[in-house]
Amino acid sequence: MRSRRSGRPRAATAAASVLALAGLTACSSEQAAVDFADAVAEPVVTAAGAAAASVASSRAAFATSDVVFLATDDTVDQLADNSREARLPLLVAGHDDVAAEIERLGAGTLVVAEGSDTPESLTDDHTVIEVDPDATTEAMSLPSLDTDDAHAPVTAVLDPTADHDRSAAVVTANVRAAGGQAIEVPGGDPRATRATVRATTAAKETSWVAVGGSFGTSEQLAARVETATSVPQLPGGGQTLFPGRRLVGLYGTPGTSELGPLGEQGIEASIERAKGLAGDYDDHSEVPVLPAFEIIATVADSEPGADGDHSREVDPDSLRPWVEAAGDAGVYVVLDLQPGHTDFLTQAKRYEDLLKEPHVGLALDPEWRLEPGQRHMDQIGSVAIDEVNTTADWLARLTREHSLPQKTFMLHQFSSHMIADREQLDTSHDELATIIHADGHGSPGLKMGTWRRLQQDLPEDVWMGWKNFYDEDTPTFTPEQTYGVEPRPWFVSYQ
Repeated sequence: MRSRRSGRPRAATAAASVLALAGLTACSSEQAAVDFADAVAEPVVTAAGAAAASVASSRAAFATSDVVFLATDDTVDQLADNSREARLPLLVAGHDDVAAEIERLGAGTLVVAEGSDTPESLTDDHTVIEVDPDATTEAMSLPSLDTDDAHAPVTAVLDPTADHDRSAAVVTANVRAAGGQAIEVPGGDPRATRATVRATTAAKETSWVAVGGSFGTSEQLAARVETATSVPQLPGGGQTLFPGRRLVGLYGTPGTSELGPLGEQGIEASIERAKGLAGDYDDHSEVPVLPAFEIIATVADSEPGADGDHSREVDPDSLRPWVEAAGDAGVYVVLDLQPGHTDFLTQAKRYEDLLKEPHVGLALDPEWRLEPGQRHMDQIGSVAIDEVNTTADWLARLTREHSLPQKTFMLHQFSSHMIADREQLDTSHDELATIIHADGHGSPGLKMGTWRRLQQDLPEDVWMGWKNFYDEDTPTFTPEQTYGVEPRPWFVSYQ
């Protein structure tokens, strides 16, 4: 270790924790100070790049520090551990805000690696201490805190599935140096699993420094943290549907076997049957497979009915026992709409109270959405994308206003014309998991042809679903064959 002086060192600032400058007597016999930061309300998402990450995490963890480690890209890995053990900030040259952060901290002394190409623009007017980056911290005789109980309420939030270059190491070093904690959020969404919700709740009152683009913007992350810590969890845990689980379910209407297997038995027997179906898929999935009901809430009807819309609307009160029993048993529920001559939003609003349940989502079936003059079975229905997006807007707002976990927003489809201008589908709602559900039946060749066509020009952020037919498929796919489809379906229903 050796010291050199570049200009005049800044005066030390008052602070909560005192650092003894042992081993730096060649530079000064004074004591230096570090003051840890208080918690802030909004999380910080730092972009990739060690320099930017060092500034963001230093701001979140430290209020002031007389001494700062200053690394270059070549010395980050060596100095990160040393700065953490010394409980000092680590900054990385290469970002416009590094000089301003040194100024904000009030640092008069910079610790750099011997032989490193540290920019003079950063070292001017500072005392510079050069250390061997391969030496242990003890061998460097670096400052150590007189007390080790002081800490900042700060959390490093890392996505272990992402590539962070050196950003994660830098953020972790600064947070650990300040006495904070590090948690992992695979995929970048704190709502995703029971474990991420638990970790998020424990760290809610701290400042968050999240590393990488998988966390979205700071505003998006703040909203997701609020959701994770304040709304009910889905069956299986967490508040987002995918990719943390897959769903396999029975399709139909209670009380009639003609529309699908869900109506072939009562509530309890249907729950057990759905659980059995999901269990058949467990060995073929890398994530848990949960049972589901897809209940046809409005049934396409050849008769016009009292309102003339050719859609028989099941009384929501008669569906509530099914919805409540499913929720108690950990079964997810999707309400399916076949609106005839009315629109999807009008019918969805009729089931608003059921959709306020945390385990209930919505499906639209355009095959049964008729234009004036059309009749069921004479023509295949279709829907304009504006009607789909308007319904999605309403469902997302309902979810948000009632503090609910993410909901399925499923669109049944087997031909391209059923959803006009599908490329304009709005999938931006964080509250919804949008699914295109392939309803094609017949031979394996026909089903796979439908599957491939539906994925052409597929909008971003869409999950794929699949339907198996007991009678119309020749033969019905086995669970292994169904999950052998690429991409593997996230929602499988049986009709």
